[in-house]
Amino acid sequence: MRRALAAILLLLAACAPSLAVQPSEMLDDPALEERARNLSAGLRCMVCQNQSIDDSDAELARDLRVLVRERIAAGETDEEVIDYVVSRYGEFVLLQPRFSARNALLWATPAVLLAIGGVFLVLHASRRRRPAPAALSAEEEARLKDILDRAE
Repeated sequence: MRRALAAILLLLAACAPSLAVQPSEMLDDPALEERARNLSAGLRCMVCQNQSIDDSDAELARDLRVLVRERIAAGETDEEVIDYVVSRYGEFVLLQPRFSARNALLWATPAVLLAIGGVFLVLHASRRRRPAPAALSAEEEARLKDILDRAE
């Protein structure tokens, strides 16, 4: 039982994310360090692309972590720090991009194209579905038979 529990704990520890933040980077004030960690968790490593700078060992990620901590230590608000980083590296640095008209257009484009395609298919299908021709009347059948008899 103890071995199974120990194995489970080891597996859980191995699955926990390892943070790349070095002790030398940390701020002395725990409240400021907590703010820095929260901000770092939302910033993308430009080298790793799908990791936050808090999780990345890349040199650029370390530089960004230090930059964030320097700006927090200088007394900037979280918004000011994020705005500064975005002004330097672009909106791609945000793991969760801000809502803007450009982003809304980007996210809505597939739905709009799908709707246009659906409308096209419905219109195209309705044009192809023509009613079956009506049966010939007795007079038309007699006339057709007469024409076919003369052609022979």
